[in-house]
Amino acid sequence: VAFLVAYHQNKQLIGEKGLLPCKLYLQNVKKYFKGKINLDALSYAPTIIWFLDWSDMDSILDYLSLFGLATSAFVLVTGCANMVLMAVLWVLYLSLVNDLYNNCFLFHFSYVGTTGWESQLLETGFLGIFLCPLWTLSRLPRHTPPSRIVIWGFRWLIFRIMLGAGLIKIRGDRCWRELTCMDYHYETQPVPNPIAYFMHRSPWWFHQFETLVNHFIELVVPFFLFLGRRLCIVHGLLQILFQVLLIISGNLSFLNWLTMVPSIACFDDVSLGFLFSSRRGGVKARAAQMQLKEAAGEQLP
Repeated sequence: VAFLVAYHQNKQLIGEKGLLPCKLYLQNVKKYFKGKINLDALSYAPTIIWFLDWSDMDSILDYLSLFGLATSAFVLVTGCANMVLMAVLWVLYLSLVNDLYNNCFLFHFSYVGTTGWESQLLETGFLGIFLCPLWTLSRLPRHTPPSRIVIWGFRWLIFRIMLGAGLIKIRGDRCWRELTCMDYHYETQPVPNPIAYFMHRSPWWFHQFETLVNHFIELVVPFFLFLGRRLCIVHGLLQILFQVLLIISGNLSFLNWLTMVPSIACFDDVSLGFLFSSRRGGVKARAAQMQLKEAAGEQLP
């Protein structure tokens, strides 16, 4: 979805005749580093566009987006991924986002904010690299159980996302402290959907209840992550349910879907087992067989 969005809006935003041409930004970065594309320039503006021909920037932006779209579609349709594919996707999106969007805006204006889900997708994608085997495209790879470090990386990510969202609301506008923000949230959110009309017309006490629930989910529930397995699972369930409600009542592109991803790390194999068939030869049976062999000390091929 992110690459599809980039394909549709790149040229209008940062293309040759876009609002803020990225070529101009890169030229200024190159000039700042005395006309050299060295490690300093790469660390300041990390993008593979440095190594491409800038004569047709619109085509470059299209090719990067379409290549990313095709690669991600392969992963989505087949359910197969490895570290190489995930790293390619991360580098492609980093090239489009990290400096060509954010720094391009910051270069021209003292402060122009961009949506936070670009950086969130990059961090999620970076962690996803280390969930995959190096080369194999097997859907159930051997010798590559999820690392505890990566699992806790995802948990730490959702903790920061939700707690940060709650704190910025409390600090940003007193309506969140007075429990009145939901009185007009549904008519001021980005592109309200049909359900938002009915939610907006709810009674005042329901809007106050919504605000309290929001504070509970964003300011209290994140700490469940550190209070044992059961509360960690409860945290995952509540966060996913919260995002589903936001999808039903609003329109924030893929942000809510993206926020569900690190929440999945709150569950273990036992809690997710019901999602997989117990039939002989199924994924659950094969995974259990692999675990039994490993526990018995057998060498897996």
